[in-house]
This record gives sequence, C-alpha cells and structure tokens, in this order.
Amino acid sequence: MKQLLILLLGLLLLSGAAYAHGGEDHGDGAKASTPAGATSFSVAALSEQFEVLLRYEPLEGGKPADLRLFLSDYATNAPIKGAKLTLTNPEDANLKWAVTEKEPGVYLVEGQFPANKAYSFAANIVAGDKADLMLLEGIKVGEKLPVAAEVAHADGSLFSSWKTILALVGAFVLGIGLTALLMRRRRPEPVLQTSEQALTASRRTPIA
Repeated sequence: MKQLLILLLGLLLLSGAAYAHGGEDHGDGAKASTPAGATSFSVAALSEQFEVLLRYEPLEGGKPADLRLFLSDYATNAPIKGAKLTLTNPEDANLKWAVTEKEPGVYLVEGQFPANKAYSFAANIVAGDKADLMLLEGIKVGEKLPVAAEVAHADGSLFSSWKTILALVGAFVLGIGLTALLMRRRRPEPVLQTSEQALTASRRTPIA
C-alpha cells in the first residue's frame, strides 16, 4: 500500500509540473511595452526635478492627436500645477503642439503627427524656480493595441487547463486500477488440508 501511495503522489506532482510548464514563455524576443488588454500607450521620463508620464490612445499619422501629460515633483510625487510646457520633436522641428492644463498636474497636448512612425518629445518644463529639459522617446504613431496577442494567450491558457484536467483524471483512474489489483493480490487463498491433517481432524471428531 505504501508503494501505491508513493506512485499516486508522483503522478500528481507530474500533473502539476505539466500545468506549470504549460504557462511558461520560452520566447527570446523583447516583451511588448504595452500589456495585452491595455486601452492606451504610455512613455515616461525622470529627472532630478520632475517625473513625466505621457499617455495616449492609438495615433494615426495625418490625423489630430490628443495626448495626456502627467507632471509631478520627483522628490514628493506631488502633481505640479501651473507649469509652462514647450514641446518640440527632434524628428521634425516644424511640428507645433498646444499644451493646456486640465487639472493640477494633468496637461492636454494637441497637435498632429504627419506619418506613422516613432516620434519623440523634447519637453522644456518650467515650474516656479525649477526648470528642466526632458526627452520622451518611443511615441509609436500607427501602432495598434495588442488585443490579438491577448486572445491568443487566452486560448493557449484554456488548452493548457484542459490538458491538466485530463492528466489528473488519468492519474485518478490509474490509482483506482492499481488499488483494485493490489487488493486482489492480498486476498487470502484457501488452505488445502493434507491427508494426514484430515485424518487427524476426523479422529478428534466425537462419534454420536
């Protein structure tokens, strides 16, 4: 019985390992900066003065672009209101951007990217007695959110869960079969009496 329990435990451990292995990612490529299921893209920059986060929905070249810029103090993380922001693009110095503060620390950036490619913002920030020039790189115009990648991952997870269930069911059925086989082997076999034992037993039986 001890050997049977060890075997069942080993099967369960193998099933758990198969489930964990099914969720691993063996790709050697770089991870996407935007997770599947996200509703917007974002890029960030830090300096000794400020923290800047730029968030935007998918952009198309040649169409109006609206972006949200979040500005906060690096030391305290407090939102900075009333800052003067001037944005330029190293890729195209002729692009113009209007910056409007919507609420403390949140600024609306409006303009237009001419083409579907990667752009950068050089942000000249002046807030009170603090000033800095920061670079926001990796604004990918024309890129779509990774919805398709999310669906493919969900399908793979579902398939992996079915494989795990089948493995557990198989281990359970195998355990029942081994238990039944072990019990059959341990049934006491009928004791065959020798002729001498039978004669001794008949002599001890009183005659009516």
